[in-house]
Amino acid sequence: MTAIRQHEALAQAYDGITTVVSGLDDADLQRPTRCRGWLIADLLFHVLCDAQRALVALASPVDGPADVDDVSYWRAFSAGADGGARHAWWARRSAAAFDRPSGVVRIWSDTAPAAARAAAAADPDGFVTTQGHVLRVPDLLATLTTEAVIHYLDLVVELPDAPPPAALPTRLAVATMDGLLSDDAVRPAGWDDREYLLKAAGRVPLTDRDRLELGETAGWFPLIG
Repeated sequence: MTAIRQHEALAQAYDGITTVVSGLDDADLQRPTRCRGWLIADLLFHVLCDAQRALVALASPVDGPADVDDVSYWRAFSAGADGGARHAWWARRSAAAFDRPSGVVRIWSDTAPAAARAAAAADPDGFVTTQGHVLRVPDLLATLTTEAVIHYLDLVVELPDAPPPAALPTRLAVATMDGLLSDDAVRPAGWDDREYLLKAAGRVPLTDRDRLELGETAGWFPLIG
């Protein structure tokens, strides 16, 4: 996928989230998500932090080479990695500090488009730093898109009328999961992209049939935490 398509994928992923949350009132924003202990407003705050991190990273070019790419970046965030529970608690308290849940939506609606514009303007041959790593700009955008797609699926678990995430960012997220699998692994033929992403991210457990079809590869799941 070219760098141009990657910034388009990020914009589409963020636009999808904006479209959904903009139509929610304060009560809806307090519905649960797939992320344990997080309401929609809490999860949106977490993704807001990603958009803010994108703005900082894209404004902080560094010399290469990269030490991780769009796939190996995720190995530090495997299931059971340290720090997840602490961040979850911090994000929930931070979101609760807003006078109303819709306050998170207002900041998101300003920040996400700004991050997408910065991504479109960034040098696709450049390098940036984030979370202690150096990445190529296109790889940074891919990591942000993958996270946005998975969290979109988390966010809409109790919003049955919400559309699926857009095709382009979904394809990018699927490519990331494919990269995290062993070279000879093949996902079960019955999985669509949504099921693959939810199971790869540990949101939905593997069934006995999944384990039979995956064989030894089942031990790799979830691929990210």
